Amino acid sequence: MKELIAKLPKAELHLHIEGSLEPELMFALAQKNNITLPYKTIEEVKNAYNFTSLQSFLDIYYAGANVLITESDFFDVTWAYLLTCKAQNVLHVEIFFDPQTHTSRGIAFETVVNGITKALQKGEIELGISSFLIMCFLRHLSEEEAFKTLQESLLFKDKILGVGLDSSEVGHPPSKFERVFAACENVGYKIVAHAGEEGDSSYIWEAINLLHVKRIDHGIRCDEDATLVEFLIEKQIPLTVCPLSNVKLRAVSSMREHNIINLLRKGVLVTINSDDPAYFGGYINENYEAVANSLHVSQEELKLLAQNSFKASFLSEAQKQHFTQMIALL
Repeated sequence: MKELIAKLPKAELHLHIEGSLEPELMFALAQKNNITLPYKTIEEVKNAYNFTSLQSFLDIYYAGANVLITESDFFDVTWAYLLTCKAQNVLHVEIFFDPQTHTSRGIAFETVVNGITKALQKGEIELGISSFLIMCFLRHLSEEEAFKTLQESLLFKDKILGVGLDSSEVGHPPSKFERVFAACENVGYKIVAHAGEEGDSSYIWEAINLLHVKRIDHGIRCDEDATLVEFLIEKQIPLTVCPLSNVKLRAVSSMREHNIINLLRKGVLVTINSDDPAYFGGYINENYEAVANSLHVSQEELKLLAQNSFKASFLSEAQKQHFTQMIALL
């Protein structure tokens, strides 16, 4: 299984670039930028990664992001992620970034987007990894601030394919941002949103009906509602599931309890992703391996998961067909 996972061509559709900041790079950038971290050693950082909830993770995540100051910092964290993708046979990525995490600290939107984009362009040329960039709104902040971020993004619309919604889910339903996402749709952004990770299945319905999402990020609580599961199957609305993240953040009690393979067998278009790999103990191959080791997955099902990753992407139909055929021949 490990051998098959290593050679499977894969796409990653749910990756927060700030969440790929490994402790070693975090310390190097902190030193370079003269930032004092709340940890004295790399070991101390890793020991802090015992999360009790989404919020306990976010507190550390935002602290880590403080070391990202210059364009080269954003380039470095993105390039490090792409090198891991190359090693794990990830051929296409659609990555999230959180501009509000940085603009709130006085970092220019342009600094963030240019650093990430330069790494993505280099990744395409030198590593053969295609990519799209998706801007996320922080749902714990106000609608007004999201509108402001949308306005700022329009100067860089040639670099940003779509918009998403992340951060603390419970208490911040998709309906809070219905008008913002309508405006995003009007300017031509592709629409995705985190829903049904800690929030119940109603958050998924809201993302579909009010935000008009093209796919759901996480979505694991869909199985609370049989009608919703049937709808996801019928409409083939993808779920970008992050197994190690779900266990680490206690959204699922253990990998053996995870519902990803049950959903796959029912016909839901589920995909495997790493979310915030520096914090959750693994990149995409480690997530595939964790699922394979705990849930009695067949080789054909692993291939299907890899094919789904391309089907659920924003690539052209011809590109999707190319990758899914490549996997079928393995």
